[in-house]
Amino acid sequence: MSPSADAAAPVSTSAPPLAPLVAAQLSYLLSHSKLPIRVGQICSGCRNGRHSDRFTLSIPFCLDYVHWDFVYNALSPKVAPDVVFGPDDEGFQPLVDYAEAGNDASCLARWDYRDPRGLIALVHELRELYIEYHKKQVAKVDDARVTFELSTVLSKEGIEVCMVPSADRPDEVKFAVPLLDVDFDFNKLVPGCPWRLPQKIHLQVIFPISRSSSYSSVPSAPRLKLTSTSDLKSLFSVEDVKLPPRSNGMCLAEYLPALEESLNLLVVEASASIGARRRFIEALAPIFGRPIEADPIFCRRATVLSISGVFTFLVHFAIPLQFPKQQPVLTLQSSQHCNADGIPITSPPINDYPWSPRWDQAEMVERIYDFLTDECQNFKKFCSDTITQQK
Repeated sequence: MSPSADAAAPVSTSAPPLAPLVAAQLSYLLSHSKLPIRVGQICSGCRNGRHSDRFTLSIPFCLDYVHWDFVYNALSPKVAPDVVFGPDDEGFQPLVDYAEAGNDASCLARWDYRDPRGLIALVHELRELYIEYHKKQVAKVDDARVTFELSTVLSKEGIEVCMVPSADRPDEVKFAVPLLDVDFDFNKLVPGCPWRLPQKIHLQVIFPISRSSSYSSVPSAPRLKLTSTSDLKSLFSVEDVKLPPRSNGMCLAEYLPALEESLNLLVVEASASIGARRRFIEALAPIFGRPIEADPIFCRRATVLSISGVFTFLVHFAIPLQFPKQQPVLTLQSSQHCNADGIPITSPPINDYPWSPRWDQAEMVERIYDFLTDECQNFKKFCSDTITQQK
């Protein structure tokens, strides 16, 4: 299996609308699934058909996406859809296996076209079967280390594995290991958080396959990488996390506890940083006046209006995740000068002002205010020079 890294194909703008029963099921899937599923090409199986009846879904698997086609029949919308899997998954035939086993537990055996939950149940069921299928495929790999690693972490809830074939290098096996508890709710750390989907952190581990059934030769070290869902970067950036050292011969089951303990501490710090950033924004009001804009949830940005004589300008604060270890980046924007394109003139980013993370928020703001008392005159001259050069 080689999941494509490409994004889902764009939805066709010329296709007729989906048949109502099909549209209801797709809408329910997209609004209720806890997976970041994307809709690709929508089309009709009939030339000049009144309704579309098939579409591609990009479904997350092993930190990538697989693309499956769901084929309904607009002339018989009460019938369950056929599913076409990727060309690299010819061995994955769950519907055939169900039929041969006479299994009536599948949601297809209980398909009810009037129930909008039919498609979401089918997608989730097939995805679970797909995960188990690839665990069995990886278990067949003739590599003693991969076999051992798989046996030690297979019981961890939420783990996914797959083969990563390559034409120009040895094949590899990818592990996607969920970190922290699978039920860990990042949303509860952030009051008013807008995330609809669960946020996750994974450790991606890629093992080159040695094609050896013994440990007589030293295998290549696995490649480790932390990944997270994109929305989580508003709270916590895994790119800034330094992975704990991993000694030679250490297996994943030994490595994960230290990594998860470190992540727990970093997540707690990230949550506390929101409070520090909020107090910094609140401290702006007594000195600069109430901010005219501010990020009320993650407290990553704020803007105040300032006046020096007859010169009026905005001060934009970009507050980093590592605040107060890292200081805010300031950008000044004139309210009275525009460039040749009519866009307000702004300063380059400013972070060379006095700063100490040990100061309380009130002192931080006072120091910035004192710095800007002089800096705004430099910025005013910069704006005037820019206008003069345009003439």
